[in-house]
Amino acid sequence: MTGMSAAQRRFFARLTAAAGLLVTVVALLLAPAGPASAHAVLSSSSPAASAVVPNAPTEVVLTFSEPVRKVPDKIRVIAPDGSRVDRGEPTFADSVVNIPVDTSGGNGTYLVTYRVVSADSHPVSGAFTYSVGAPSEPPVDTGNDSRADPVVSTAIKVAKFTGYAGLLLLVGPALVLALLWPRRLSRRGPARLAWTGLGLVALATIAVTLLQVPYTNGGGPFDITGVGLSLVLGSAFGAAHLVRLGLLAAAAFLLRPLLAGPVGRTDLVILGVLGGGALVTWPLAGHPAASPAPAVSVVVDAVHLGSMAVWLGGLVMLAVFLLPRADERELGAILPIWSRWAALAVSALLLAGIVQALIEVATPAALVNTGYGRLVLAKTGLFVAVIAVAAYSRYLVRKRIAASRPAPVRRAIWAELAITAIVLGVSATLVQTTPARTAAADVAAQDSGYFTTTVNSSLYSMQIEMAPAERGNNSVHFYAYTLDNRPQPVVEWKVTVALPSAGIEPIDVPLLPLTDNHATGEISLPAAGEWELRVTARTTEIDQATVTATVPIR
Repeated sequence: MTGMSAAQRRFFARLTAAAGLLVTVVALLLAPAGPASAHAVLSSSSPAASAVVPNAPTEVVLTFSEPVRKVPDKIRVIAPDGSRVDRGEPTFADSVVNIPVDTSGGNGTYLVTYRVVSADSHPVSGAFTYSVGAPSEPPVDTGNDSRADPVVSTAIKVAKFTGYAGLLLLVGPALVLALLWPRRLSRRGPARLAWTGLGLVALATIAVTLLQVPYTNGGGPFDITGVGLSLVLGSAFGAAHLVRLGLLAAAAFLLRPLLAGPVGRTDLVILGVLGGGALVTWPLAGHPAASPAPAVSVVVDAVHLGSMAVWLGGLVMLAVFLLPRADERELGAILPIWSRWAALAVSALLLAGIVQALIEVATPAALVNTGYGRLVLAKTGLFVAVIAVAAYSRYLVRKRIAASRPAPVRRAIWAELAITAIVLGVSATLVQTTPARTAAADVAAQDSGYFTTTVNSSLYSMQIEMAPAERGNNSVHFYAYTLDNRPQPVVEWKVTVALPSAGIEPIDVPLLPLTDNHATGEISLPAAGEWELRVTARTTEIDQATVTATVPIR
């Protein structure tokens, strides 16, 4: 390197830094992911996992933590002899899936396998067994493997990182050229950067849409079928990506005159509206759309993403174009304005990040006990480092040192960009990770208990299931069958629970009929003990019977 000029040495140093940064980000994206890539979880089933029921059920009911959609031929019920006993198409009602089952499979252990798509576009797959009469050797599902292909999962992370990078490369030049660019400087370099950013966003959007097909179906990166693509494009996820492509195409017509020279305020307003609409498509296709407060989450996530693009895109423009090319007088006018913009963007980014964390993490324990929470902590640590470097840059601007001596500011900006590029890698991984609120609920569900029993009256047989059978909130399911084990339609349900030993009088349980012989409800039980559950089912205008079960609550 001794024979290199100063400019060549600087270029080589930047190239080396960029290569090192790229290796870091790629390593982060290729790091082994946790086993759970889905963002809804199976919260309960009927029959429950590992349960032994006296009679073969006419349906299997899956209840998830959020609404789910169908993946064709990915829900199967396998009888003890290895044959499929699921009949017809499962019915989907928000978070509940009803699978009709043939009762001729006999006694023994049954296998239920499923793959569905959660509300935030991520696939949910799993399996469990239940037994009729007595357990036996579990059967094997000979259908197609529905596990996620790691190549597809990694490709989606890379595509999303590319989209984030393209967004800041598009927003930064457009914003600076519109409001801060000196007239005497050529716009050719920033224009190329903006077109590159637009192309990367469009390419990433198309890639993520196509990869969603094998990601949903569990195939390899090239297993893209017309039926699969039609299902993806017909979902909210696909609609959001199609809208983004349309808005990008519309914005390109207004972007061309802006990149060539100054434009009027009306064009800037229209361009801003199109950009804002495009920003909203990111949260509409991800976690925020399925959060407990979707309207708040979508707005907050769009603000978070837009602030990131303004801040980092502006830093790229400063480091690559303005600091090397603008003179001291121009920098003296530009840097104070940019410093205020950056402070506003960082403040919005911080506030939006806090709100996002409160919604998606939910509890302090989930922050340290889940992969999502630990990624949030890592992102926070990196963000603190970036803020420290940004504060140093702002200090130089306030002291009016930056305009006359831009080298320290340039070094600080490159440091900010290096750290925030890793933050983007963390963000690309974060959006593919189960939110902490869901992961924590999944752990709680796995640790919870379960109660099931069948009681008979002169009119019907009633199967009762309650989970988690603990103090606090419980879900209860009721299934009515005729005495010869056929579904018994129920005209009216009435259920009460009481704890006589503690003086707790009967409490009505509100019920929601799911089918003509199946109802479900939620009840909060304030104390442990032997609770008395009374079920009255009216089967005709004049026929009804009451059954009683004792439920031990821990």
